[in-house]
Amino acid sequence: MEPGPGRVKDSGKWQKPRFSRKALMKCCLVKWIIASTQPQDKGSFDSTRSSDSDLELSTVRHQPEGLDQLQAQTKFTKKELQSLYRGFKNECPSGLVDEETFKSIYSQFFPQGDATTYAHFLFNAFDKDRNGSIRFEDFVIGLSVLLRGSVTEKLNWAFNLYDINKDGYITKEEMLAIMKSIYDMMGRYTYPCVRDEAPSEHVDKFFQKMDRNRDGVVTIEEFIETCQKDENIMNSMQLFENVI
Repeated sequence: MEPGPGRVKDSGKWQKPRFSRKALMKCCLVKWIIASTQPQDKGSFDSTRSSDSDLELSTVRHQPEGLDQLQAQTKFTKKELQSLYRGFKNECPSGLVDEETFKSIYSQFFPQGDATTYAHFLFNAFDKDRNGSIRFEDFVIGLSVLLRGSVTEKLNWAFNLYDINKDGYITKEEMLAIMKSIYDMMGRYTYPCVRDEAPSEHVDKFFQKMDRNRDGVVTIEEFIETCQKDENIMNSMQLFENVI
């Protein structure tokens, strides 16, 4: 496919253009952020930082990295970063998101199911420092990969999600835990109805293809290579993208 306006070819692959508001609002985390931004809030990222003293709380505040540095680390424009930061500050004045807040976000967007377990796994994927909270930097860098990243970058991020204990391998049990959490979140009232054994069958099929040397675990190399070569798996990965 030839790249349209705003798309840039890179070694045969194209990057997504700047997301429109319609495309942006497909992402649950962005919905949460944008919805919290007050129309009258005209301040920029830097001006918000300078007015922190006006919003001082009893908790320790986290000061994010500079706008230029974040722009260099992500594929967001300055205006996009400003918008995301304003919303983030409105929802999390302390500058940090804890796991309970993360769970409440997904409960709002998936009321028909139980989002608790999936939100827990996703939170851990964003929490790079493993300290029980997500900084704005972690949040926006992760979103940049998920919304603007190359196929390989997205697959690396997905591998990190499935690798629950972060030992560099995915076991069948880990993959099943993630799949079950997604099915639980989507709810039993989806159409067509999801059978109870569907997650297990899904994982059995995937794992058989990915575990090429039959050692009982999937490495990052096996994961990426299999996903890129198997159209059915790549299509199924859309399920993952649709619940971010």
